[in-house]
Amino acid sequence: MAFFGHVIKALIQTKHTLLPHEPTDPEAAQEDQLRHLLETAKDTAFGKYYNFARILEAEDIRTAYREEVPLFDYDEMNEEWWRKQRHDPDITWPGRPRFFALSSGTTGKKSKRIPVTDEMLECTQQVGRAQAECLANFDFDADLFEKDILMLSSSAQLRERDGWQEGEISGINVSNMPEFMEGFYKPGLEIAQIDNWDERVQRIAEEAPKWDVGALAGIPSWMVMMLRKVIEHNKLKNIHEIWPNLAIYTTGGVAFEPYRQTFESLLAHPITIMDTYLASEGFFAFNARPDTMAMELALDHGMYFEFVPHDERGFDETGTILKKPMVIDYRDVEEGVDYALIVSTPAGAWRYMIGDTVKFTDLERMEMVISGRTKYFLNVVGSQLSEEKLNTAIADLNEKTGATVKEFTVGALKREEDGEYVHQWVLGLENGELDAEEAKSVLDSHLQEANKNYKVARQKALKDLRVRVEPADRLYAFLEQTKKKGGQIKFPKVMPEEKLQELLSFLNNS
Repeated sequence: MAFFGHVIKALIQTKHTLLPHEPTDPEAAQEDQLRHLLETAKDTAFGKYYNFARILEAEDIRTAYREEVPLFDYDEMNEEWWRKQRHDPDITWPGRPRFFALSSGTTGKKSKRIPVTDEMLECTQQVGRAQAECLANFDFDADLFEKDILMLSSSAQLRERDGWQEGEISGINVSNMPEFMEGFYKPGLEIAQIDNWDERVQRIAEEAPKWDVGALAGIPSWMVMMLRKVIEHNKLKNIHEIWPNLAIYTTGGVAFEPYRQTFESLLAHPITIMDTYLASEGFFAFNARPDTMAMELALDHGMYFEFVPHDERGFDETGTILKKPMVIDYRDVEEGVDYALIVSTPAGAWRYMIGDTVKFTDLERMEMVISGRTKYFLNVVGSQLSEEKLNTAIADLNEKTGATVKEFTVGALKREEDGEYVHQWVLGLENGELDAEEAKSVLDSHLQEANKNYKVARQKALKDLRVRVEPADRLYAFLEQTKKKGGQIKFPKVMPEEKLQELLSFLNNS
């Protein structure tokens, strides 16, 4: 009998009932978060430069903050402040960060270094505990709470620099695992610290029979590859043959839907899929209840949020943010509208534009979904295709053709013969076959029906579509040759012309 599982489940349910995780007054909670952040950092160089002390005395602290402190993207924040923070204390946050998260996103540019302070780690763990408490909303057996949790992260082998350690955020989080998690966490720090992705997954496959995994966590593309390796190495039909108690998968990093068909084919029966919004800059939202993939915004865990409408009120026709965009806080967001997310956090990120767009689906529950990337807005010829619309088009393609497109990318290229723009798609197929011309027809028809701007563009400047179908493994091989394979790395959904030409050249020559 799962005695300890019953105890843990009862404790979670009791705490969730008596001390609900969500703030009873989210508006007040957000003002409290902002006030605490400003108070803590008022004597830093950043706090003095932007006069946090004066902002704290304002009658309307949110408006004063918005008026006194400009919006920052990574390049601006790093050049003006974070570069100094690596060597000097008290720049954007008290002291010096012990960690920096490396994040190049999916652009292929030189890695960004995002500060990760002790306070930010605590903030992330608070949000993680809040999601764990929400398991009370799900009807799980008590013995699940005694099972192992397999977290597929990037390498936890952090690199020592001049007074700090650096690595990808998932590796940093694993290296700072709370003590109470150590008995449940798999694959364990020794395996997690293996730098080579293929070697790490091989070790997981070898050790898998020793574990009783009840929950998985990680980016879906690499999770699928890991599960397939475990199945192949142990000569299984599905993953439940080795982990019969597997009941939860916590996904994140990219949209899950394009991977659902492949992921579910590796199971013996359905499991609960929970989404998370965990970025290098923080843990911002989590799935808190059954029957939805929408996530609850973490309004009461040490971070302050603002939003810029991802339309003409905040961005120009090229997708570049305006010099004076409309910026609102949580009180004024509307359901169904795409917003660029702006965060202020205890990592010393101030009015920082993450680069993601979000859309609220339920204001009463504070739930939202990630709708795309500000920089993945494919709009070279006015097509205005968000990542959300691209993902939906691929899901429609899979449904109508029976194919399993696991990865994809698209970008605008000029035709050599006349200089006119076309959209070049590269589809990474998991298995089976897919005719490129059929794929072109389905994608074009779907997007014209779903997006009036795309339909207009197809009648004018966007002259054609080109579709190239490749095994998904060849797309991953492209990442590998740029040393971007495994863990938390995401394949880009939209590529600039130069990067897309590089991919096509690789596919032609490999």
